[in-house]
Amino acid sequence: MEVADSQDQTMSQINVTPFVDVMLVLLVIFMVAAPLLQLGIEVNLPEASKKELRVPREQVVLTIRNDESLFLNTERVSLEQLPERLQALYDGQGEKEIFVQADRQVPYGSVARAMGIVQEAGVNQMGLITEPPD
Repeated sequence: MEVADSQDQTMSQINVTPFVDVMLVLLVIFMVAAPLLQLGIEVNLPEASKKELRVPREQVVLTIRNDESLFLNTERVSLEQLPERLQALYDGQGEKEIFVQADRQVPYGSVARAMGIVQEAGVNQMGLITEPPD
């Protein structure tokens, strides 16, 4: 009678520990890198004395560039199109909130005019995005 040696048998289970380790490292990398990725329109923001305001990704951002062109999130809109785009965007929502970021070279009147149109479109809350002081 022959007894099978335990060292001669092949292992039939897959070792998943290295796979789990790699996945956890990737998860940490993406968790750290995700807040650093901010999609949007590049503008030269003015400085403010308040703390930096973090804008969540799902919020609506109205961008006014130095040539006074308007962008609703990443879509270019005209001043005339802005009310209907906002109404379509907020259709059926009770809480309407928007963040406005304008280049520091944009005249105050242009920013005020855009903010007035936003307010007339029924937006409840408006925030300004600025750069923190150095």
